[in-house]
Amino acid sequence: MIETTQLALAIHQNVTTALLEDIATGDLTALLIPADQQATARVTSREEALLCGRAWFENSFRLLEPSFEIKWYANDGDRINAGQVLCEFSGNARALLSAERTAINFLQTLSGTATATHRFAQALQGSPTLIMDTRKTIPGLRLAQKYAVLTGGGSNQRIGLFDGILIKENHIAAAGSIGAALAATRLATAPVQIEVENLNQLTEALDEGAKLILLDNFDLAQLRAAVALTQGRAVLEASGGIDLASLRAIAETGVQRISIGAITKHLHAIDLSMRVI
Repeated sequence: MIETTQLALAIHQNVTTALLEDIATGDLTALLIPADQQATARVTSREEALLCGRAWFENSFRLLEPSFEIKWYANDGDRINAGQVLCEFSGNARALLSAERTAINFLQTLSGTATATHRFAQALQGSPTLIMDTRKTIPGLRLAQKYAVLTGGGSNQRIGLFDGILIKENHIAAAGSIGAALAATRLATAPVQIEVENLNQLTEALDEGAKLILLDNFDLAQLRAAVALTQGRAVLEASGGIDLASLRAIAETGVQRISIGAITKHLHAIDLSMRVI
């Protein structure tokens, strides 16, 4: 679970890094504008989407000029339409122009992640099956994208390698067997999940007491068989090659969770426009 202080720190780090990357020793073009010039701008959406990333957007400007005034017309999680004005803001013109691209990059990227997640969540409306994220995120934006997944109606798995155990095929191979890998987690306090690739491995994992099992690239028949075999002894999660077309049928097999790497790695950034007015 993402903690408030943890997210605030991530926002500051994300924005600081992005501004340094873009501005470095100074914005040469912004120097063409008088130092005391003030400006007002607005951001408009050019397509339908789910808004996400306001805090990253605001911090992009306020790290350069703390007195920026920003008025929003939509909140994170709101559906937005093509042509809709999202916000208006004013402040020092140089700072406004220097932070423009960084701010828009965050807003369009996180809105894209939230929008993609929302499409999957909507496709399962009325179903108890959860849409889960993965660690297949943009480097440096792990918490930002996980926040966007929550905004879009999805659920978070572990943040990283430090707060949860996922035993995959290479861990099993290195440990020697499913049993050996699970035995090594007996005293673990973090959540433990193990990945299996067939019904025989599922049986072995269940016999070893696994309570959270990832079914990797199972087809529909295999998923139904896995649910029948498990009989509620473990939480089952389907993963691998899942898209919107196959989502509902997978949920109807009875698995409790479906993890979708595409919501964070197959990114369509939302088209936004910022104009000085």
